[in-house]
Amino acid sequence: MANEDEIILTKEGLAKLETELEELKYVKRKEVAARIKLAISYGDLKENSEYHAAKNDQAFMEGRILTIQRMLKKARVAVSTDLTKVSVGTIVVLLDKEVSEKISYRIVSPSEANVLEERISYESPLGKTLLGKKVGDRIMVDAPMGVIEYELLEIKSGS
Repeated sequence: MANEDEIILTKEGLAKLETELEELKYVKRKEVAARIKLAISYGDLKENSEYHAAKNDQAFMEGRILTIQRMLKKARVAVSTDLTKVSVGTIVVLLDKEVSEKISYRIVSPSEANVLEERISYESPLGKTLLGKKVGDRIMVDAPMGVIEYELLEIKSGS
């Protein structure tokens, strides 16, 4: 899989991070600076809640900018061309053996994961277990409520 420093992203995940970084650097920075300037004009910074809130927002935003920049330096875009096995970026169709229900997930990076959008991290228990599996394989996942058994029905391209 990835070395410790590498961050694997889907093409969409990379674009989303790049867009967020641009928004933070060129729009949000100016907005926060304007809020700070306005708050300073109110005087007495010790008890100026607007000033302290704006400074806290600025610190959070600058931290997020640094985090994204570090992620982008280590990023590698996953390209799933081999659909014979599960990899980052592929979509899997699973059969939950206990309830006989089909579910599908796209395997993505931790920063892109959102179960409500059927996107699971390759670092999640299910994601880790699925990597490298082939159609027809049985997948057993340890979950808080016990072991869940799936059958891998299909692997599709996520692009």
